[in-house]
Amino acid sequence: MRKPLKIVLVGMPGSGKSTFGRKLAKELNFVFVDLDHLIEKEEGREIKDIFLNEGEGTFREIETKYLNKALDFVEGFVLSTGGGTPCFNDNMDAINQKSISVYLDVPINEIFKRLSKDSGGDRPMFSGLSSGEITLKLKDLLAVRGQYYDMAKIKLSGEDISTELLVSELLTYFRN
Repeated sequence: MRKPLKIVLVGMPGSGKSTFGRKLAKELNFVFVDLDHLIEKEEGREIKDIFLNEGEGTFREIETKYLNKALDFVEGFVLSTGGGTPCFNDNMDAINQKSISVYLDVPINEIFKRLSKDSGGDRPMFSGLSSGEITLKLKDLLAVRGQYYDMAKIKLSGEDISTELLVSELLTYFRN
């Protein structure tokens, strides 16, 4: 019996993990799981509140708990992670052991455009920052997190990553 296909998307905030993940899951007829939404649902509170009231350390422990629960799902899925998920508690190792990891490597200038469109949206780390500060923050995050993202089994680069491209890369991955 074959193991179910589990695809985990990693990358910078604003790289399109959730948007792309939904499209990919629909195309593959898989379940889509957004790790941040799973955490909020299961914890009964928003991530920004966990950060604010209990700190990043507590949040990262909670995040790791739900990542591992998700990775142990019996059926196949597409999972989008938070931008920092792979960088803590050996999470990238767990992701690579139990799934096909995919790094959405989107250029900083494109991420900046996306974040600017939604004014940072629900991303507390960017709220109240000027354009220059957002760009600097993105560069700093990538400098720290890039080594973890680069551990992914598949890397897709560019501003407009398609589901067709990933499906092609997955087929190549399985052939090798």
